[in-house]
Amino acid sequence: MSVISMKQLLEAGVHFGHQTRRWDPKMARYIFTERNGIYIIDLQKTVNKLKEAYSFVKAVTKGCVDYETYEITDSPVARPKPVLFVGTKKQATETVQEEALRCGEYFVTQRWLGGMLTNYKTIQKRVDRLRNLEEMKETGVFDRLPKKEVIKLEDQRIKLEKFLGGIKTMPTLPGALFIIDPRKEYIAVKEARTLGIPVIAIVDTNCDPDVIDFPIPGNDDAIRAVRLICSKIADAIIEAKAEIEQDVPETEQEAIVGEDGELVGATVETETVTYTTEDGETESVRVGVWRSE
Repeated sequence: MSVISMKQLLEAGVHFGHQTRRWDPKMARYIFTERNGIYIIDLQKTVNKLKEAYSFVKAVTKGCVDYETYEITDSPVARPKPVLFVGTKKQATETVQEEALRCGEYFVTQRWLGGMLTNYKTIQKRVDRLRNLEEMKETGVFDRLPKKEVIKLEDQRIKLEKFLGGIKTMPTLPGALFIIDPRKEYIAVKEARTLGIPVIAIVDTNCDPDVIDFPIPGNDDAIRAVRLICSKIADAIIEAKAEIEQDVPETEQEAIVGEDGELVGATVETETVTYTTEDGETESVRVGVWRSE
């Protein structure tokens, strides 16, 4: 399967690295040559690494990852998990938000708040506060409060939305992080590594690829380059979700609900789904599916 072509990468300028005086020696294996004081990234390796990342992101979305080894499995062994897009540099913010929303995932485009992963419960309390303020505004509670109090609450809502708006509907800790410029987002990388959350990232020639689980060598400064790679990660998620929908048997139909609220004209079939929890324990659940008779 061809995820991306060399032509696409060249046209987007993905091969341009940083100046030779600004580099991390660990990136040497991903550098093709040097030209006019600029390192040129080996795009064949970018193609290969992007293909690996694409497959892994699909697996995370489908729950087909062994989180002990990061190996991809043929069938689900864990619950499908969200993917968190992270990019706070100005060249990345717009693209990161657009692509995350396009594939129905979550994003951080403002300053990464310390503890966003490692202190998740506290962050969730701030998210709950944001939801509460939004509900107050939507239901007209603000209209019944003094003007000064409304201004204070609205300022609080705007600030929370700015930093937490991209994760306010994220149901759990992410199954993977996709990062633009891990050198800048080093706190996010550190927190993910602490919790054993795999990291996928665009690594430029000034980055350390060894701290990234799935490095994608490429230009992390050019808007076109960032957009191209980011869109491919989003495409992987969209493709995975489409495959999940296709796995639903074609015979499954919406059951008819009678006047008494009972399902009529349908039978129920059950199947057992087994998965591994984050604690390494195996759990099984029985899933019921109503089918029309």
